[in-house]
Amino acid sequence: MLRVADVLALPAVQRGVPTVLVGGRALDAGVRWVHVSDSAAVARLLDGGELLLTTGAAWPTAPAQLRALVAELTAVGVSGIVIELGARMPRVPEAVVQACASSGLALVALAAEVKFVAVTEAVHRALIEAQTEALRERQRLHDLFTALSLRGAPADVVVAEVARALDAPVHLENPAGEVVAIEALRVPVSEALPPPGAGDRDRVPVQARGVRWGWLVAGDGPAHPAGRATVMELGATALAFGCLADGEGAWTVLAHRSLIDDLLGARFAREEDIAARLRRLGLDPAAGIGHGLVLHTDEAPDRIIARARAAGVVAVGSRRGADVVLLVAAGAGALTDAIVQRVSGGVPAVLGPGADDVLGLFASTRAALELAGRSSGSHGPRVLRVADRPLERLVSALRDDRRLQAHSEQMLDPLVRHDRDRRGDLLDVLAALVAHPGNRSAAAAASHLSRSVFYQRLAVIGDLLGADLDDGETLAALHLALLARRRDETRTT
Repeated sequence: MLRVADVLALPAVQRGVPTVLVGGRALDAGVRWVHVSDSAAVARLLDGGELLLTTGAAWPTAPAQLRALVAELTAVGVSGIVIELGARMPRVPEAVVQACASSGLALVALAAEVKFVAVTEAVHRALIEAQTEALRERQRLHDLFTALSLRGAPADVVVAEVARALDAPVHLENPAGEVVAIEALRVPVSEALPPPGAGDRDRVPVQARGVRWGWLVAGDGPAHPAGRATVMELGATALAFGCLADGEGAWTVLAHRSLIDDLLGARFAREEDIAARLRRLGLDPAAGIGHGLVLHTDEAPDRIIARARAAGVVAVGSRRGADVVLLVAAGAGALTDAIVQRVSGGVPAVLGPGADDVLGLFASTRAALELAGRSSGSHGPRVLRVADRPLERLVSALRDDRRLQAHSEQMLDPLVRHDRDRRGDLLDVLAALVAHPGNRSAAAAASHLSRSVFYQRLAVIGDLLGADLDDGETLAALHLALLARRRDETRTT
């Protein structure tokens, strides 16, 4: 459907030197036809959506009658009034202007004479072209979303295509209001996500066979040739086919995995964007103390999340390699070892430091991942806490300080070059030493070396570094350097 503004831009109308007397949002009214009449009783001949072209030759002159005429035209739903000025009506009566302004009806005056038939033909031709373009665009989108369905495209791909078609932010949410996928385009995610249940958004249900799996929601955007509702319905149909094929659980996996990946990969420009997505999954970083939690387990993340909720713990989680990574927060009180073990199901768990914002959760989760990588296969406590390890806390706190990396490079460079050039294991031997500072027999066993070979390696390390490995301060500095190095290795992988 054309808009009044589109009609005014046509050359046939421009030749009449149009002046907009009532415009603004009224110019966005749809025009489905043009009707030419000077009759004051024309309203009874109209069905709505017509743009009235008139000279006003048979219109009354009394202000009350003119206001009544405009009221009748508004009531039947005309798109606007275009009046050609002339000897009978040299200027538009003020009563007509005021009545149109009050009712939000577009009003345009033509200063020069035009052929109404030429205007009618131009509008009708433009309407046919618009309808043809709409049909072409509907077919293109139908082919696009059908192809996505047949290929088994995941929900986030479908949502992204809907957003690109509408040139507007689009997100998919389940019945609980949790955001499954979002494509915000040029808008910050925190702005593209309204509070759950908020109105003033285009929403279409994603449903099939009597089951509603969620809603596809679009923000403000331009008109679409095929109609915004048509685009969204085609996208919702593709999403429903995906649910029929993969099950509703695939949405939960996607929502949690994409958020964990974006957080740990630092794929966000604003903290609030991640915070908004977390809140839609039930975890508000600012509402309490959150932690990163890493479990070395083969169990499916959704089962762990369900167990966490049963224990009163809010959790968002996803698998990363051999581990399950979760962002957790206790509803009330602290995360005791007993609660953590209930969540983990008894498998070894590593809990990062407490955090009350997105960057804190980012650092907490990375610290837990780094400690989990070093403690894998050990027979220590079932719950390891980064907060119980002072150097781990320090490395986490200085996560982006260039001086920490410089300290690591300065301390360890001779060993790094030795291991690289000779395919040696001095860094591993040093790690075993700092892990068992008071028990070199245990350190040798952890290195899988005999005591004599282990002591030989220590002698080489001491010579290369020019350091006394029996000095506590030296060992602490080397331990800090190793932690910083391994943290950087974890970040790059």
